[in-house]
Amino acid sequence: MIKESIFKPISCGETLPPQNIHAVSTSMPTLQDVIDYEEQTPQILEKITVAYPRFIVHPYLKKLAIYLKSKYKVSDNYELILLSSKKAVKVVSSRFYINNPIDIDEDFGVIMVLKGRQYQKVLKFIQHVGYNLSSRLAEDYLYNLGKISNIHQEELTDKTKAKDIVISTLSNAYNQPSKNICLTPSGMNAMYCVLKGIKNIQAKNGRTILVQLGWLYLDTMNIVNHYFEESKIFYDITNLDNFENFLKENGLKVSAIVTEIPTNPLVQTVDLEKLKNLCKFYNIPLVIDSTFATPYNLNLNSYADIYVESLTKFACGNADVLMGAIILNKNSKISHISQEFFKHCDEPYIKDIQRLALEIQDYKNRVKKISSNTKKLVEYFQKSSYIDEIFYCLSPTYKDNYERLMIDENSLCGIISITFKKDFQKVYDSLNFPKGPSLGTEFTLLMPYTYLAHYDLIVSKEGKEFLEKINLPINLLRISVGVENIEEIKKEFEKLNTI
Repeated sequence: MIKESIFKPISCGETLPPQNIHAVSTSMPTLQDVIDYEEQTPQILEKITVAYPRFIVHPYLKKLAIYLKSKYKVSDNYELILLSSKKAVKVVSSRFYINNPIDIDEDFGVIMVLKGRQYQKVLKFIQHVGYNLSSRLAEDYLYNLGKISNIHQEELTDKTKAKDIVISTLSNAYNQPSKNICLTPSGMNAMYCVLKGIKNIQAKNGRTILVQLGWLYLDTMNIVNHYFEESKIFYDITNLDNFENFLKENGLKVSAIVTEIPTNPLVQTVDLEKLKNLCKFYNIPLVIDSTFATPYNLNLNSYADIYVESLTKFACGNADVLMGAIILNKNSKISHISQEFFKHCDEPYIKDIQRLALEIQDYKNRVKKISSNTKKLVEYFQKSSYIDEIFYCLSPTYKDNYERLMIDENSLCGIISITFKKDFQKVYDSLNFPKGPSLGTEFTLLMPYTYLAHYDLIVSKEGKEFLEKINLPINLLRISVGVENIEEIKKEFEKLNTI
């Protein structure tokens, strides 16, 4: 008798993890759900009330904004947007020339914006820079007011120990002193604070061009577009010749190079040895987003000047904390000017730190289990007739670049992206894994990457041509491998043989 799969259908709009009001992901079990979400249809918005906090305003933040509008007698012409701090208010206000007509005095940031176009533009900007107010802070505020009847029950580390646990774990993992590490309200906020610092420092040196190496995460590119008048993107990291030629002409004008190791979603690794030599020759700092790599898989201390990590991902593992970190490499020439980067950062809410402190203690074990599962799942896919192409950290083109960085033989990045020889919608809809945004979870999580991250490119002829040019498949399934029994994971994929 064949045992039933452990993976069950999850209804659209259910939080991932289920029944967790602080979850950062949400279930989108069919491709049509994804399309409806991207097109913002009313029926999908009724179902999806809790989702990635940078993209959808959390219901507790909406409820708190309504209360504050009443408390401060705010005109109906305005909406309130809640931010992580008053510092964040200044950043947003200066960007959009906003002057609050009413003085709002709270321990966090509140900004008044006109309804309609301005409101949407500001929300989009906050999505990029990641100054989000914590859902746990909003929960506590509403509970104390009697506006909600209960607080989500979850295990938390003791307040007095929590931050030390998080910082010391990162310090040991990266082999960097605690003073070189700063926590932020989100991974994107960490990236924003680094790029803001880079711009301020390098402008004095006449270095104004920011280089993006590889196809970077959407909002990283958006930050660059907002803050750097001059930027250059090199999508192809398989060959650094064009990049090298660019540096011969512009090397002394480059403020920094930003890349991901490996990249999202094709899991590609640049030749870091060659890149570091170029950085050294032209005296260019290298910023590495190490979220995919994790400090337990790859040792990048010989290359990175600054690390940025989204702790929401593998460090958390449960997809219920929004947080990031900046880690300055002690070997870097710029590590002594940490305040130039850290001064832009907001302290995350204490309950978020308490929750992460609990989860991060299993960070290494989680990463190593995921790595082991990834290796076995790739081996399974390589023998599967329904697979068209597999993108993973040891793909032939990038294998040598990645292997040079591995801490041990069990250091595979826990992300696999695949294309299929079968109808993509049928494939996606038939699988019962959790499906939605985010990655790095203990549960295997699928995401139709291009549909969710770059839907605007899919729906236009020019966009499709661009995707083809940069070799990013439309029908790409990104798998964030979990810690489940590998046989159970393979068994769920086996059903694709019958569709």
